[in-house]
Amino acid sequence: MPEVIAITNQKGGVGKTTTSAALIASLYERGKKVLAIDLDPQGNLGFSLGVDIENTHTLYEVFKKQITIEQAICKTEYCDLLASNILLSGVELEFNKAGREYMLKSELNHISKNYDYIIIDTPPALNLLTVNAYVASNKLIIPMAPEILSLLGVTQIKETIETVKQYYNPNLEVLGILLNKFNARLNLNREVLEMSQQIATQLNTKVFTSRIRQSVSVAEAPAHGESVITYAPNSKPSADFISLTDEIVNLCEKK
Repeated sequence: MPEVIAITNQKGGVGKTTTSAALIASLYERGKKVLAIDLDPQGNLGFSLGVDIENTHTLYEVFKKQITIEQAICKTEYCDLLASNILLSGVELEFNKAGREYMLKSELNHISKNYDYIIIDTPPALNLLTVNAYVASNKLIIPMAPEILSLLGVTQIKETIETVKQYYNPNLEVLGILLNKFNARLNLNREVLEMSQQIATQLNTKVFTSRIRQSVSVAEAPAHGESVITYAPNSKPSADFISLTDEIVNLCEKK
């Protein structure tokens, strides 16, 4: 069975999509078979992987039973992708039957055996899509920016995780908290690191040793349909994400 990892934080701008794309590319370079799932109606992960999200099949069609999940998969340079677009934002109103928290998990049961890793990019909200991601996953990675408001977002996730574990997915665990846009020379960054370690203890997890440094290449990469790993392989963030992938693979494969 694959490792199913959701990249999650209800706050926007903390690097969820950047982290997802970099992790996918880095796993691909290790020879891993990866399925990427874009659960954000903005469709940023698909765009970052070079997919024309307005002219491809999406998860919305799968949830509506218009096509099969196999038909929805599109190929990218690094992975198979289940794309998303703005139509997915209607799921909260359109899907109101019992069991709607299991929509993604039940679909993945058909194809999960084909992959080593499934990486889910989640929306910046604690909504039905996010709950679907948590129910389908066995691990969560929580990226955050070194800002106080980002810390608040992490603490608010705790209640949702506990609810999902109690009612839907007792095997869910937080693999770690990831600090993006990190600058160890700044006092605030060091203070947030200390506070994030306290939150990690509450979530029964840790802060990843790898911290992603800032660089303009991180912002430039999506415009070229690439992750920073391939767009700027010699950049500091690329080295950081490769180190992060080492941590993640070691944690997953030792269990």
